[in-house]
Amino acid sequence: MEKIKFKGKILVIGCGFVSRCTLPLLLKHLDMPAQNITIMDFEDFKDKIKDTLSMGVKYVIDRITPDNMPSKLKEFVSSGDMIIDLAWNIECTDILNWCHDNNVLYINTSVELWDPYEGAEDKPPTERTLYVRHLAIREMVSKWQNKKGSTAVVEHGANPGLVSHFTKVALIDIANKIINEKPKDKRIPELKEAIKAGNFPKLAQLTGVKVIHISERDTQITNKPKEVNEFVNTWSIEGFREEGVAPAEMGWGTHERKLPMGAHFHKYGPGNQICLSQMGIKTWVRSWVPCGEITGMVVRHGEAFTISDYLTVWGKDAPVYRPTVHYAYCPADCAINSLHELEMRWFDLQKKQRVLTDEIISGKDELGVLLMGHDFDSWWTGSLLDIEESRKLVPHQNATTLQVACSVLAAVIWMVENPDQGVCVPDNLPYQRIMEIAKPYLGPFVSQAVDWTPLKTRVDLQGDPWQFESFLIK
Repeated sequence: MEKIKFKGKILVIGCGFVSRCTLPLLLKHLDMPAQNITIMDFEDFKDKIKDTLSMGVKYVIDRITPDNMPSKLKEFVSSGDMIIDLAWNIECTDILNWCHDNNVLYINTSVELWDPYEGAEDKPPTERTLYVRHLAIREMVSKWQNKKGSTAVVEHGANPGLVSHFTKVALIDIANKIINEKPKDKRIPELKEAIKAGNFPKLAQLTGVKVIHISERDTQITNKPKEVNEFVNTWSIEGFREEGVAPAEMGWGTHERKLPMGAHFHKYGPGNQICLSQMGIKTWVRSWVPCGEITGMVVRHGEAFTISDYLTVWGKDAPVYRPTVHYAYCPADCAINSLHELEMRWFDLQKKQRVLTDEIISGKDELGVLLMGHDFDSWWTGSLLDIEESRKLVPHQNATTLQVACSVLAAVIWMVENPDQGVCVPDNLPYQRIMEIAKPYLGPFVSQAVDWTPLKTRVDLQGDPWQFESFLIK
């Protein structure tokens, strides 16, 4: 792929593991002087990115806070420049508003608050959700005089992010299989028209998709086992803790007949989600990835909001179609062990923390979308990136961080090519362009029909396989 010319400066906030993986990709694919890139972190990680710094990239030890954000950002970026926010606990609405006012491009991988735990014990589950954070962004944008302006892509990592594009690939593949294998099907004219128009909500409705799992199993293992009172993971530990202890959230399908115990509806906005009064890491469901059936956690993720909202088909006053959408995450063995210990500590995060890189000896991150309820029961589309290929592509990284980093790269390039699109979520971006950039970094990529339902191997439960209670492990 040809390098993409960028004339501005880039401020990368955060020098964690995703940032360290993203930086070599930026230098490889952007045609710009390395000295125009500055990394900011409140810790000194210069020894972790020696190769990057040797090319001329700058490093500053500093921190963005509510009090210093406007003045601090102006030290490093101005009109036409870009911020890549790979830190945690920088309030998304505040930095989005600043970038809009100052004509600065912006991307992040999650919607953050300055302090996500502030007053949490006094808030009902609905007020501790990503749904509320997304609607706060929408309300802010609605008050802008110029609704477009500098492009800002919110939540464009692997998931949320790439999985929105995987969903579009899967929908087109399912539709084409119906067209090719059922030539007399009455839906064919409408399917062809929806494909041509890029009408993905209509495609989802016509194909009969009822449930979408973002299904992931991480099988990367280490030669250095987890120690007592140590949290070990393959990506951000603080990020995992924050989303894991929050209420489980899911896009709630129009086909669902029974609410799970502890379910809460939202009283404003599109109403496409429910949340539960229990933690995501305590809510387990049956799902599937290419290595086989899994049980995964319904950890809250932004794609459960954006995909279910994007695929909703509206009638006059109410939705006539919407799939159920949520995460089903089976983390690495060391992370599951760490979560169990975290619970034993009453969720007081272990002081000793380790993100796996060079000590990984084998494994892969099977990350994809599982679309269910259509003509072929299930369909999985996603990445099977393993540690060996990850290291060939970006040394000293792992499969999990590379899946995130290549998605950040793809969105960055799209922003450079489309600098005046305003605030976007992954579902607003063209899936073909994003996949063209990211796919070389995703390892084996599959999109296939799957003979699986959550009731296929069970004798204790009968009925509609696509109801949420059929997946839920009680």
